[in-house]
Amino acid sequence: MTRVAVDALGGDNAPGEVIVGARAAAAAGIDVTLFGPRGLDTHGLPLVETTGEIDMADKPAEAVRAKPDSSLVAAVRAVADDEADAVVSAGNTGAVLAAGLLHLRRLPGVLRPAIAVPIPARQGPSVLLDAGANADARPEHLLQFAHMGSVFSAELLDVRRPEVRLLSIGEEEGKGNQLTVEAHRLIRDDERINFGGNAEGRDLLRGAADVVVTDGFTGNIALKLLEGTIKELLAELREEIRATASGKLGGLLIRPTARRMRKRFDPATYGGAYLLGLRGLAVIAHGNSGADAIANAIKLAARGVEHGVVDRLAERLPERVGV
Repeated sequence: MTRVAVDALGGDNAPGEVIVGARAAAAAGIDVTLFGPRGLDTHGLPLVETTGEIDMADKPAEAVRAKPDSSLVAAVRAVADDEADAVVSAGNTGAVLAAGLLHLRRLPGVLRPAIAVPIPARQGPSVLLDAGANADARPEHLLQFAHMGSVFSAELLDVRRPEVRLLSIGEEEGKGNQLTVEAHRLIRDDERINFGGNAEGRDLLRGAADVVVTDGFTGNIALKLLEGTIKELLAELREEIRATASGKLGGLLIRPTARRMRKRFDPATYGGAYLLGLRGLAVIAHGNSGADAIANAIKLAARGVEHGVVDRLAERLPERVGV
C-alpha cells in the first residue's frame, strides 16, 4: 500500500477533522500515519509522536529551522527518510515549501517548485500553476511550470496531449507584462509543449486549457478569487431558493442537479494541491479543510505516487538546466 504521512496539526480544523479524514483514506486502502503530539487519540491509526507545532502566522523558513520536531516538518522528513511515499498537510503553505526544500530538495534541473491546483472547469478539470509557491518568477520558471503541468495533466487527469496556455490580460501574443511576453516566447518555441497561446482569467472556469501557467502571485489571487466567487454564488442561490415557497418547490426539483454542480465546484473534491519539483511528493490541503477534503488530499497523494509523478518530472525536467 502507498504510505502517506499526514500532519495531524495542520489546518484550521485540526486535529479532529484531520483524523476523521485520515481514517476514511485508510479505509480506502491507503497506509496512513499521523504525526502529532503524544496522547493524541488517532482512533487506531499509527502515530509518530512530535513535540512542536507550526502555526499559520509563523514565518515559514524560521519556523522550519526552529521547530525541527514539529508535526509538519517531521511528516515531510518521513518522505525524505523513505519512511513514507508522500506527505499531506493542511498547515502553513510556506512552511511545507520550506520543509520540502530543506529535506526533500529540488529535483535535478528544477529552478523553482510550483503549486499545481486542479480547477473544476465546465469542460473538465484543468491545472493551474503556480498557485502560490513563487510570488516572483522569471520567464524560464514559467517554462518549467508548463512542463510540470503537462506531466500532472497527463499522469493524473489522463489527458493524452495536454494543451498549455499562459494566463495574461489578452489572448494576443504581445499582450501582458514583460514576464508574460517573454514566457510566451519560451513556451511557444519549446516543441515538447502543446502551447495554445494566452488565456484570460474569465475563461478559467469554462476550461481555458488543460494547463494554465502563471506566476505564484497572480495564480494565488486567481485561485482565491475563483474559490470565493463559487462559494458566494452557491450561498446566494441557496438563500434565494429558501426565501419563498415557490423557490423551495423549485429547489426540490433542481436538488439533484444542484448537488452535482456543488460537488463539481467544491474545492474539497480534489482536496489539495501538489507541490511539484521536489524529490518527494507533497500535497498541500486547504487550510480550512474538513474531513472529506483531507481524505481526498490523501487519496490525491496516493494517486501521485501510483502514477510516478516525481519520476516522470525527473525524466522531463533536467534538460531545462541553464535555460
